[in-house]
Amino acid sequence: MFRGFAVKALCFVGYTVQYGCIAHCAFEYIGEFVSCSGPSMEPTITNHDVVFSEKISRHLYQIQKGDIVIAKSHFDPKMNICKRVIGLEGDKICTSGPSDIFKTHTFVPRGHVWLEGDNLRNSTDSRSYGPIPYALIRGRVCLKLWPPQCFGGLPDSPNDGRIL
Repeated sequence: MFRGFAVKALCFVGYTVQYGCIAHCAFEYIGEFVSCSGPSMEPTITNHDVVFSEKISRHLYQIQKGDIVIAKSHFDPKMNICKRVIGLEGDKICTSGPSDIFKTHTFVPRGHVWLEGDNLRNSTDSRSYGPIPYALIRGRVCLKLWPPQCFGGLPDSPNDGRIL
């Protein structure tokens, strides 16, 4: 009787470890669900929206201008940020505001990206801390899952004029 219980318990533990490994690989290499907080990406992504972030394009170096990405914060590695890619390496970026008289520009260095929130008035982004290394990108947001009335793809940037 004890032997039958031990065999069933070991099988259960084996299946649990097996499915745990599959889930880990899926979330680490394929994609993950992310709950976004903060106003920096409004109106595209609002507070408490849930999005799906796929990781395959990041590994294949297929992140493009206009993509919304999840990246590790370089201030706090435990925190993720959600921003739009405005520039890739070698791009010239306008760093001044629309009402500034004198326009300032910067170039994105090799191996870096320029990230900005869609809500330019309420976003801490590359305009504050500069370009971030490509290696900090965790994935590309491809689908909004929550709230249900907003399910589907994401709209283009409301600030397309900033890309030069």
